[in-house]
Amino acid sequence: MSQIVSDTSVTDHHHDHAHKPNASLAQQQDRKQKLEFYLILLGGMLLLAAAAAHYLMDTSNQGDMIAAVAAILLGQKIVRDAAKSLMTGRCPHDHGTTHVHTDTCDHDHDHQEEPHAHEKSHMEELVALAIIASFASGQYLESGAVAFFMLISSLIEHRTATGAFKAIEDLIRITPTRAFTLVNGKEVETDASQLTPGDVVIVRPGDNIPADGVILKGSSTINQANITGESLPVERTVEDTVFSGTTNETGVLQIKVTSAGKDSTLGKVKDLIMQASLSKPAVVRLLDKYASFYTPTVLMIAGIVYFITRDLNNAIILLLISCPCAIILAAPTGMVAAISAASRLGVYVKNVSDLEVARRISAIVFDKTGTLTMGELDVSRLSPAEGVEPADLLQTAASVEHNSKHPVARALVRTAKKAQVELAEVSDFEEVAGRGVKATIDGQQIIVGREAWVGEMGIDLSALNTDAGEGMSLLFVARNGQALGWVGMEDKVRPGAAEAMIELEELDIKRRVMITGDRWSPARKVAQQVNVTDVEAEALPGDKLDLVKQLKANGHVVCVIGDGVNDGPALAAGDVSIAMGAAGSDVAINSATVALMNNNLNRLPFFIKLSRSTVTVIRQNLIGTLCYILFMIGLLWAGHLTPLGAAIGHGVSSIIVIFNSARLIREGEDVHDHEPVIQQAQKHERRIEAVAIQTEKA
Repeated sequence: MSQIVSDTSVTDHHHDHAHKPNASLAQQQDRKQKLEFYLILLGGMLLLAAAAAHYLMDTSNQGDMIAAVAAILLGQKIVRDAAKSLMTGRCPHDHGTTHVHTDTCDHDHDHQEEPHAHEKSHMEELVALAIIASFASGQYLESGAVAFFMLISSLIEHRTATGAFKAIEDLIRITPTRAFTLVNGKEVETDASQLTPGDVVIVRPGDNIPADGVILKGSSTINQANITGESLPVERTVEDTVFSGTTNETGVLQIKVTSAGKDSTLGKVKDLIMQASLSKPAVVRLLDKYASFYTPTVLMIAGIVYFITRDLNNAIILLLISCPCAIILAAPTGMVAAISAASRLGVYVKNVSDLEVARRISAIVFDKTGTLTMGELDVSRLSPAEGVEPADLLQTAASVEHNSKHPVARALVRTAKKAQVELAEVSDFEEVAGRGVKATIDGQQIIVGREAWVGEMGIDLSALNTDAGEGMSLLFVARNGQALGWVGMEDKVRPGAAEAMIELEELDIKRRVMITGDRWSPARKVAQQVNVTDVEAEALPGDKLDLVKQLKANGHVVCVIGDGVNDGPALAAGDVSIAMGAAGSDVAINSATVALMNNNLNRLPFFIKLSRSTVTVIRQNLIGTLCYILFMIGLLWAGHLTPLGAAIGHGVSSIIVIFNSARLIREGEDVHDHEPVIQQAQKHERRIEAVAIQTEKA
């Protein structure tokens, strides 16, 4: 996840305070891995010298001494780590959560989360026992060679797994540590973790925004790729919302903090990553179930083989073959790469099991407003009752809706401001989810909401003519039991919605259902534009839940996608639930199992494709590993396998699994953001003008 750095001297002073502490941790990690590499290189050179002394110069005593030194140098780390793991029940270097286990447990992590104790199956101890057995029997060259190839494969595995998680690690590292707050008109540098709602911070070009907030002064281009996965920067100005961890590219901003630290969008995304890293695929859970029996069983079989054949090499080879590191890595490495690919596009999965379930989705339930449409309603028509002024109708409706955060309310208030209508003071405000709002103005009860609900409140709407509102969302307004009129609103279909539906159809998603609390007329209009298979209108939140239950009863694996505000019960009932545009929304992130931080619907078919690819890769890993084990057992049975050959085969099999899983990182590279509606409209206008000019010339 790239960050834009300004070249100016002014911004250099303020830029990216978040990177300094973590950069030192990364440097420590690199130094430790370099030291490990030099240790392996030295051990390998000693092994080559020992082999030369043995086979070329016929000096076996000197060769044995050199090989013994190499075996101790290389094997001590593996044996020491295995002993710690055996005594503590955890990998001795397991201080992080977002990682993949490798065969020697040699992990270095620069995360600052609390240490988490992962239960260990003690399968890695089989390798340590093979090294000890070879050394004890005087086979120093074989002992050192086994340790050499194990360390080499471990180093390659760790470096590759770290690369697979690079996008997620970068996201965790971008948390700003310093901020510049405005106190009594003066700029004061402070710790970003100490920011609280209400503070005003100054963010210069090139700086990362230290907290979620609203712009009070200035305008700028913001790179939100770290959070939303959108490749194109967005323009933000006064009263717009910005997110922690995003990069200010151009102007100087004054931002009023609304949430900081763990409560910010970046904090919630980091929590999502931690939740995903702590969850386990089904294959891993199955392995964990039988892991405690595995090592004792293998040791018993190795003992029986040695007792029967009286050949220690056979027992050592069996220990090396039986260490199922490739099986252990098969699922976690695939999930790590998949989560990394998803996070790059702003798709955050709380539990890796959702990646497994998503491949079987056969029905998707879409909310309309804010999901298939932009959610930015515009007032298209005011239709007051006889004797009522349009300004009175707009003022009454906007004054009551001013206290609501519903898209309808925002559209009314926005229109009232443009018309310079002064809003009245209200009291006794009450919002009924999915129906409307009511309040009191100057002792008069005001009701604003859907036609059915206003009618249930005893208001006679028969005198209102709604013919002009065909295809619009209508909001009815009443005062003291008398109808004041209705307000017609229209919403634009989200860019790329129709294309996403075509992709879902190609993925064999048989049922694509749009459900909305809106009237049938605008619902049918949107349904025709986006090509859904079914539509339900004038639905309450409970109706959405019933629809999900019905689809599941009919044998469908159901995905529910919505904005998370009124869709909580339905989201909870779905086999997979996706919160659309979850950036900055507590409800959306908490109510769904998958958080889609941006509003691009093409992420949905991408997520399903990623799920299917992930499961395919894991199956390839498992089948390939099982074939390798059977092949090696066949070689052992035929007497054509040495401890050195078993060590090489073990390392190669693990590396193949890692590289095969790493292919998933490239998933989604062909997915591009859809252009905003305004840009599309401008292009359309330019095309019309071009056609008109060509027609005139003709």
